Amino acid sequence: MILGLTIPQFTALHVALSFIGIATGLIALPAYAVGRWMPRMTAVFLVTTLATTLTGFLFPIGNFTPALGVGIISSAFLAIALVALYGYGLNGRSRIIYIITATISLYLNMFVLIVQAFLKVETLNNLAPNGNEPPFVVAQTVLLLAAICLGWKATRRRLAV
Repeated sequence: MILGLTIPQFTALHVALSFIGIATGLIALPAYAVGRWMPRMTAVFLVTTLATTLTGFLFPIGNFTPALGVGIISSAFLAIALVALYGYGLNGRSRIIYIITATISLYLNMFVLIVQAFLKVETLNNLAPNGNEPPFVVAQTVLLLAAICLGWKATRRRLAV
């Protein structure tokens, strides 16, 4: 049991937090890229993405895994994003630091979503059973390019609060 939940219940909570983080990030960050600030959506994105990362550390861990590595990296970027937003109020360079770290945080959450989809969805797993076949590589490449474009556009746009 984890936090009073069975492993399947805790996994469902972790996945729900992840989906909420991804959904709100896919609303808040593109809005930011076109100059719209959505403070509540941004807060939900950051809180649920952080909760996803932190709950990931509560699963039974026998040794270091790629998932653990992604969690550590994601935690660092989320901490920087939170300081840039709430500590520095997006003033000066903190605006660019925030958008880059928030975009990376969304990217990492979606990266894990794609990995899990190819592991757990039978049709996708049949296309890329080892996780290094072209369909998996294409999906991850498209995600990476989209994140880079979103981040680039957001750093170039002035915010209309």
